[in-house]
Amino acid sequence: MIIVNIDKIKEFLKNHRKAVIGGSVVLMTLLLVLHMFLFNGLFNAGDSNIKPQSNINPRVDEIQQKGAVVLSETLSSSQAASVAATKKKKAAVTTAAPRATRQTPTTATNLSGVNTQFATAQPVETPADYNAQWNAGYLVAIDNPDSGYSTGQVNLTDEDRDLLERLCYGEFGGGGFVGASLIAQSVKDAMYYRGFSSVAEVIRKYGYTGSTTIGKNEACQQAVKYVFDENHDAVQHRIMLMYNPYMVSSSFHESQNFILSYESVRFFDEW
Repeated sequence: MIIVNIDKIKEFLKNHRKAVIGGSVVLMTLLLVLHMFLFNGLFNAGDSNIKPQSNINPRVDEIQQKGAVVLSETLSSSQAASVAATKKKKAAVTTAAPRATRQTPTTATNLSGVNTQFATAQPVETPADYNAQWNAGYLVAIDNPDSGYSTGQVNLTDEDRDLLERLCYGEFGGGGFVGASLIAQSVKDAMYYRGFSSVAEVIRKYGYTGSTTIGKNEACQQAVKYVFDENHDAVQHRIMLMYNPYMVSSSFHESQNFILSYESVRFFDEW
């Protein structure tokens, strides 16, 4: 049987008051940080009120496997016609034009304790056809797709391919095939619309901070093949910028044209 001596406990607390208070503060701080990681941090989506990702293409696993196949430069004429028809179909998808009004932004706290005010995607009068976007090969359906969005083929050197695969992993390694495809599309859009000649040039211009020294994984390699070799896109809209609002606060990003949030990363087009 354990007998608790209240007087000795009181005496200990009195003699070691500063140490007890200091230890309590440290413990509370650690618990607070743990809470932020688990409930408001990296494991949450970019929007604090985001719903489960029901807009992900239901064929994404099948697409990922196809994305592992590099298209040969010696495509037969029938194969080339099939690829051209797919690209034409993707460009032909149409949806209602967005209204000029914006929704009320939401806020969330990043790991530095700074409140980030989120911009929102421009709403549409008529709900977008998710199936049309999925059937055209897009991985994530959005409510504000750009019916006029399309890119031509952007070819990668071996050096660019290796760098981009490592960049996808360093920027969004936890995002899997879909997250890596969004990063790859951002780079392709920058090269196509801004005329950059290399992945390294895009990294410098847009200030990518993801490590390119920690390696790559198969999902990133498949994503680069899907977006560049097969000339598909993750989303039917140009995306040029992205950041994680739970890691840093960026009023600049939130001033741009918000397109979508996937897991902990928010993607934007430039106005």
